[in-house]
Amino acid sequence: MVENGLVSIVTPSYNAGQLIGRTIDAVLQQTYSKWELIVIDDCSSDDTRDVVSAYASLDSRIRLVALEKNNGAPAAPRNIGVQQARGEWVAFLDADDIWHPMKLELQLAAMLRSQVRFSCTQMSDFSDESTLTFVDPGKVGVEVVSFSRQQVKGRIPTSSVIGCRNLFLDFPFNEDARYKAVEDYHCWLRIHETVGDSIKLAYPLLSYRKVPGQISGSKTYMLERMFMVHREYPGTGRARAILFTLTHALGAIYFRILKKGL
Repeated sequence: MVENGLVSIVTPSYNAGQLIGRTIDAVLQQTYSKWELIVIDDCSSDDTRDVVSAYASLDSRIRLVALEKNNGAPAAPRNIGVQQARGEWVAFLDADDIWHPMKLELQLAAMLRSQVRFSCTQMSDFSDESTLTFVDPGKVGVEVVSFSRQQVKGRIPTSSVIGCRNLFLDFPFNEDARYKAVEDYHCWLRIHETVGDSIKLAYPLLSYRKVPGQISGSKTYMLERMFMVHREYPGTGRARAILFTLTHALGAIYFRILKKGL
C-alpha cells in the first residue's frame, strides 16, 4: 500500500458542458490535494472541452484528453484514462456526479487502515444541486464487499471507486457495446474474484445526479444486460444467472427507489 500517493481521477465526458464545471469544483474542494484530474472527452459536440480547458489553464493538475472519435460508451474513455494516469491510485468520477469534500481523504485513510487495494463508498441520489449539503461525517465505518455479495447485488457505485492503478490495467472495462451500462459491474466482479474482498465506506461520500433519460434508469434494459453478464460469466449457469438477475431487481427496488441511494 502506498501512503499519501498521487490519485489519478478519471472522468469520462460527453456533452457535459452544463454540468462538468460543478464536478470539477468538487475535485478542487477536496481536502486531500495530491491528485490529478484526467478528463477524457469522448468527442463532445457541445462546449465541454472549452469548459475543461478553462479549468486546466488555472490548475496544472487538470488535464484534458480530447478523443477524435466517439466511442458511444464510457468504457473506452475510462480505459484510456487509466493508461494516461500517473498516480499509484485511480479514482473514477463521472462528469455529472459530485463528491463530498472529504471523500478522497477519508477513503484513502480507510484503505490504508484496512490494507486493501480497492474500495468504494455509499452514495445518495440528487436532482437539484441546491439540496446538497456537506458536513464532517466524523468516524466512518466500513463494510466488506466480497465477490459473492457483489454477485447477489451490485454494491459498488462507480464514481465512488478508488483502486490501485495496476488493478484497472489488469482488468480493463469491457468495451463491447453489449456491455454498455454494465461494464463497470463486470469489471468489479472480475477484480473481486481475483484479489478478494474490498471495503465500502458506510457514508454517502458520492452524490449521484439523476438525469432524465439515463440508460441506467431503464429497468428493462438493465435487467437484460445483468442477465447477459451473469450468463456469460465463467462458472455461472443459466439458473444462477436468472437468480442473480432477480436479486439485483429486488435490490434495485429497495436501494434506488425506496432509499434513493446505494
